[in-house]
Order: sequence, then C-alpha cells, then structure tokens
Amino acid sequence: MKQLKVVFQNPNYVKLFLATFTSQMGNVIGMTAFMFYLLHRFSSQPSYATLAELMYSLPTLVVFFIVGVVVDRMNRQKIAANCDWISALLSIGLLLAVWIDWIPLIFVFLFVRSAISKFFLPAESSLIQGILDKETYTVAAGLNQIMGSLFLLFGGALGAMAYWSFGIMGAILIDALSFVASALLIQACSIQQQTLLPNGPHTWKDLKLKLIATDFKDGFAYILRNKLLLLLVMGFFIFGIVNGGLSVIPIFILKYKLAPTDYEQYSVWIGIIVGVALLAGSLVASVLSSKMKLYQLIATGLLISGVFLATAGLMTNLYLFFVLAFMTALALPAVNIGLGGWLPRIVAPQMMGRVQGWIGPLMMLSHSLTLGLIGISFPAVVSIEALFLIIGGCFVLAALYYFAVLPRFVEDEPLAPSQTQSAENAPSV
Repeated sequence: MKQLKVVFQNPNYVKLFLATFTSQMGNVIGMTAFMFYLLHRFSSQPSYATLAELMYSLPTLVVFFIVGVVVDRMNRQKIAANCDWISALLSIGLLLAVWIDWIPLIFVFLFVRSAISKFFLPAESSLIQGILDKETYTVAAGLNQIMGSLFLLFGGALGAMAYWSFGIMGAILIDALSFVASALLIQACSIQQQTLLPNGPHTWKDLKLKLIATDFKDGFAYILRNKLLLLLVMGFFIFGIVNGGLSVIPIFILKYKLAPTDYEQYSVWIGIIVGVALLAGSLVASVLSSKMKLYQLIATGLLISGVFLATAGLMTNLYLFFVLAFMTALALPAVNIGLGGWLPRIVAPQMMGRVQGWIGPLMMLSHSLTLGLIGISFPAVVSIEALFLIIGGCFVLAALYYFAVLPRFVEDEPLAPSQTQSAENAPSV
C-alpha cells in the first residue's frame, strides 16, 4: 500500500494512468458499439462483424516493424498524444462514413485507427519507465492489469449501454471525446527531456528505410543478447498461446461436452466468471508482488493456471468446470504483472520502444498459431480434453523451466542502463 501511495503521489503518473484509462475506454466503447451496429444493420451478413474484428488485429502486421523505432527515435509524449488526436479525428471520419453508409470507407477508418493505436501503449510504457522508480514498476504493472480486467469485465456492457442509449453515432462521439481527453492529459504531463528523447532528437526525415531496418534488427539482437530479457519476452509468447486457446476452447467444451443445448447462455456466464477472476487475481497479485520474488510470482502463476486449466478439460460437471475456470483466470494476472514489472527494470530506456515493438507481434504470432493449430486439429485429430491438457501442460512446463532458470538472475539483477548511456554499450544481462 505504501508503494501504491507513492505511485499516485506522482502527478505525471496519475495523468498517464488516467490518459490510458480514457483511451482504452474509447477503444472498448467504440469497438463494442460498432459490433452491435454491424450485427443489427447487416444481420444477414455476419461476415461484416468478423471483418471488423480483423480491422482491429491485422494492422499489427503492417506497423509492427516501425512501432519500436518511432517510439525510440521520436518524442514519446508527442507520439502518445498524437495517437489520441489522430484517433479522435478518425472517429469523426468514421461518423461521416456511417452517416453516408459507405461500408468500404468504414473499414478503411477502422483499419487506419487501429494501426495508429498500436503506437500508444509502447510510448506510454516507455514514459512510465522514465517517471517511476524501479521499486514501483511492478505496482504500475499491477494497476494496468487491474484496468485491463475491469475493461474485460465491464467494457462490453459499457459499449452496449452507449449503443442502446445513444445509437451508433452517439457511441462513436463518446469514443472520440475519450481520445481527446486522453490527449489533453498526456500533454499536461511535465516530463524530462531524457525520458522523452533517450536517443536524442530526430525528425521524421531521419526515419529512412535503412535506419528503420537497422533499428528493428538491433531490437531483435538486443533481446537475443540478454538472456533474462529473452526469457521474459518468451513469457509473453506463452501468454499469446493461452490467449489464443482461451478465446475458443471454453465455448468448445460447452458446446461439444458440457452444455450442448445451452452453450450460448453459459458462454456469457463463463465470460463474467473469468472477468471477476482476473480482477480479483490482479488485486491479489499486486499485493503478492511486494512479498515474493518476481520469478516466483511468474512461475507460480503459470503453474497454478496450467494445473487448473488441464484439470478443467477433464470435468464432466458444468459447475466444477466453472470453479476450475475461475481458479485458472485467478492466477493469470500474477504472470502478467510479474513480466510487466520486471521488463522495465532490465531494459535500457533507449531500447524500450524496440523491445515493446517485438512483444505485440510475438504475442499475436503465438495467438494466431494456436488458433490455427486448433482449427486444423480439432476435432479430427485431438479431443477437447486434449486441447485443455496440451495448453495447460505448456504452462506447467514453462513454470518448471522458470523455477529452474530464473533464480540465478535475481541476485545480480541489473538495473536498466541510465538514459545517458548508449544502448549499444548497455551491459548484457
């Protein structure tokens, strides 16, 4: 609690936290409301709703190679604020596209806005690294996890209420105003120049193809060169596996095993159960992060989640499955908070953007590979029980490996190099 108080006594962090909250709120409300609009407007063409989902995920493939370079080379405060300003303008454009009912233009605005939003979190994370002390990084990671859990739990309801109360036009307008509020909060921060430009001033003209390619390669080499950092980044890769698996296997087990006739109704309940568990787990893990070593927090979360997830697949009773699903989700925030709290301790500020720029694509890669393998193998090759055992087993194996390997990095855990030190000369972990 003492560290939590210290964090919220930092005015810059409070503004950034509120900016992230309002920006995510805008995204969630807009995305959910727009999904309802498409399902209502084109009820006989559900492919439009699927295409809208792709407009939120596919831009990662387009911008992932440049995100980290831009965040490390340009003013991070301006990047975060401009992401919001541009997103607000694109939301207004989306309003016009909906008004004239031009579907191709709607999808163009959704795609471009999603691409712009990919720069926000790496820039915001890099700013937090510069305004907080090492001891409070884990607290910030815990707060972000709690925020994410709240949006998972209540975000859909917020979007639905906005759509039902104000229609698609009103929901998109709320979306735009949320981005404006976030941008103003970011611009109100007073942050040191070294945090804003750790690699010195650059202009957009400097970001030529050769520099982008070199920086992208340097980010990958930096991760490979640092054993501890590589292990933590692989943890995010594993998180992508569970995100991919858990996006489909709960509804699969409901439909094909536990509740074939009422699976839609129970899928809503499983969403609520998981949301509540993630929120509770975020609070518990935030407290435990000050009492446990971070490697213990990560590995214990993986182990508990893996065991309960594997066991859940063997259940034949619906309510026992709900209990095990709750326990699985309860332990997951410990992994995310541990990874998120450790990362800024060991990454040089000059390289934070490029490291963050690799995490998103790796998570999406493992997420997509998992969904692809499930799509190919289920139910022809593997049963629903096997899917739960495989994904849970991956978690258990990762936990055992982390328990064996990570402790030797703890005693001599390096600090992230100072902002005046060049990234190329940063000491290896």
